[in-house]
Amino acid sequence: MKVLILKPSSLGDIIHALPVLRLIKRQRPNWVIHWWVAKHFAPLLEMDPDIAALHYFERNAWGNAQGLYRSLERIGQLRREQFDVVIDLQGLARSALHGWAARGAYRIGLQQNREGAALFYDERVSRPTPETHAVDWCRAVLPRLGLESVGQFEWLAKRPWLNERLVEQGFEPGQRWVILCPGARWSSKQWPVEYFEQLMAELADGSVRFAVMGSGAEKALGQRLAGREDCVDLTGKTTLPELTEWLRAGSVVVTNDSGPMHVAAAVGTPVIALFGPTSASKTGPYDARGTVLAADSSECAACASGLSYRAEGHDCMRSIAPAQVAAAVGTPVIALFGPTSVSKTGPYDARGTVLTADSSECAACASGLSYRSEGHDCMRSIAPAQVAAAVVACE
Repeated sequence: MKVLILKPSSLGDIIHALPVLRLIKRQRPNWVIHWWVAKHFAPLLEMDPDIAALHYFERNAWGNAQGLYRSLERIGQLRREQFDVVIDLQGLARSALHGWAARGAYRIGLQQNREGAALFYDERVSRPTPETHAVDWCRAVLPRLGLESVGQFEWLAKRPWLNERLVEQGFEPGQRWVILCPGARWSSKQWPVEYFEQLMAELADGSVRFAVMGSGAEKALGQRLAGREDCVDLTGKTTLPELTEWLRAGSVVVTNDSGPMHVAAAVGTPVIALFGPTSASKTGPYDARGTVLAADSSECAACASGLSYRAEGHDCMRSIAPAQVAAAVGTPVIALFGPTSVSKTGPYDARGTVLTADSSECAACASGLSYRSEGHDCMRSIAPAQVAAAVVACE
């Protein structure tokens, strides 16, 4: 069986799709998996043992004759692979069209209700509930292929050969590293940079080192925060594999809703995730060790008006005080969640782990019943061994 996964971007979205790859290979190791990915995100997936081949997507390639020719050549290459199954986890027109052009025998995709993408699928997978996390929505395609949607796996394998490179960039083993990710694609999702400065001042005690991570677009933020001896500015200076290993090496990551947040959660580093106008229940750090601190949107005019996070005027992120975040970097908490919302009622001002029950097999959750109703048994999916491991990890 040859399978093509369509998930070109963004960084966080690719992380959300990885469980589909991992669970397919765990259950069907003989299946051959290809992945269609934006070229600038490809380094994250290169050398992945579960991926037989990568196919590159260049967003702006259609703007000139040479780029158009190259794109058509790549579509021809997809077609020659003769895929048995095409899984579209992007759910947009460009991914659906590429899946259709590949002429896979069976095409399945997420029912996004956007850009008419679903018209190109043989089977559509709707979001189970309005609050279903993006990871669980991606996993929902697996039962349609006769596979289980749960199981143990490693999100991103370690790259130990990069350890020397991290040292060259300023990493000092044995230190407590607080990784700061002050950027985000949309300004509405960014915690004020002066708040990051205040946080650093509160946490600095001589034993803490800081590293600022981000893309080249966040260089100004990195330069501002790195104006102190205990901080390394790595904005725009790391490859995606290097970024991943820095996040893995950190003691804790303080981050806006961004791609590095999802990478940190995937590699198991405690995450203090700062959320404003976006939904942590849908796109928060998945099963992460750490805490989601949600902004108070009651005083934000843009939120009150129902404006998209892409709109100007959001100031709700200012309601998250640096002292709150500093406290969250402190005492660990192991929180067990079932049918209730972590983003709304999760552990506040805490560091540790949120273990979320698997609701996919819970009839009450699947029916959308309130947590007050009888019949919920999802909490049984959290094994004592998981909790024990989380406690040990926080010691």
